[in-house]
Amino acid sequence: MNNQKQQKPTLTGQRFKTRKRDEKERFDPTQFQESIVQGLNQTGSDLEAVAKFLDASGAKLDYRRYAETLFDILVAGGMLAPGGSISDDLTRTEFCLFTAQEDLETMQAYAQVFNKLIRRYKYLEKGFEEEIKKLLLFLKGFTESERNKLAMLTGILLANGNISAAVIGSLFNENVVKEGVSAAFAVKLFKSWIYERDINAVAVALRKVGMDNRLMELFPANKRSCEHFSKYFTDAGLKELSDFARNQEAIGSRKELQKELQEMMARGDNFKDIIAYVREEMKKTSISEQLMIGIVWSSVMSCVEWNKKEELVCEQSIKHLKQYSPLLKAFTSQGASEIILLVKIQEYCYDNIHFMKAFQKIVVLLYKANVLSEEAILKWYTEAHVAKGKSVFLEQMKKFVEWLKHAEEESESEEEEEN
Repeated sequence: MNNQKQQKPTLTGQRFKTRKRDEKERFDPTQFQESIVQGLNQTGSDLEAVAKFLDASGAKLDYRRYAETLFDILVAGGMLAPGGSISDDLTRTEFCLFTAQEDLETMQAYAQVFNKLIRRYKYLEKGFEEEIKKLLLFLKGFTESERNKLAMLTGILLANGNISAAVIGSLFNENVVKEGVSAAFAVKLFKSWIYERDINAVAVALRKVGMDNRLMELFPANKRSCEHFSKYFTDAGLKELSDFARNQEAIGSRKELQKELQEMMARGDNFKDIIAYVREEMKKTSISEQLMIGIVWSSVMSCVEWNKKEELVCEQSIKHLKQYSPLLKAFTSQGASEIILLVKIQEYCYDNIHFMKAFQKIVVLLYKANVLSEEAILKWYTEAHVAKGKSVFLEQMKKFVEWLKHAEEESESEEEEEN
């Protein structure tokens, strides 16, 4: 037997030539820029021809790699340096958004060019939104006319759903806010957006990305008030945007008020202090009693852990509401407030299925506690109720309503006898 160890094979230092496609291509947008500029110079101001050129060029040029360069050229005519300036030593074209006519019709035509390009090459979608965000940060580097065109285009793109309302976040950058550039830009943007759609569509888009409560940030910190915002945009012809901002501020105030109210209840503060605080806030924020009773009702019903068993929750709710009836009474001094409270109770009992059988007992309790009057209950029964659980709750209330009517008739008869 051969005891000698077999020699293991060894690798020699042979070098393999790297294939061309495996080499990392150097980022060099110059040639790409020259190709795009040359094509735009040939198509000129014919935007139909521009769209066709861009469609065909995507098969030959690397749009994915040079997306930012492509959008820079289409908007500004050349590659943008930080701040928004164009390098003079690079090739540029005079056929771009910034050199186009400053009117809505032309901007709508440009929006169609971008729309067709992104629909054809879906992978450009994210890069295009990033480009708009960048351009909004560069606003100070553009002329007033260039800013106006970009604002109109951005509004149209937002209306068409080509970009998300998140791009507006760039306008809150201190650099463009402090000199009033953001606010002036926002006027043109919202005018074209609302013109294309309406304020309700704008509101939905802003809420979707959490921008609905940030519009005050278009102004410097010392001017961030609802009054200043309202005057600025109303004077600019955007009253619907001013009204929207006022409504958002009111919603924010109501949320803060409800949060504080719930904390006061959780701490066990006495009703006198809670009522005084709420009345003070109503004066400050101009909240009506009708609106306030809804907030109080929601706060009262959310400050307790409810039993999941239907037979137990009824008893629990009566005990709880008996305790808080003085608080509810403080904000039902008007008949309209009582009706609002009855509707809120109806909606709550319908939306929380364990309370379905408790409705009548809650109403009777609040009647006995002088929170609800017989006039309000009768009006609710005959005409002021809502659709939620209508048949169930009207049936529950039938006997009590008959008793109320009988008691009212007896009272009227006694009065007549006395007279």
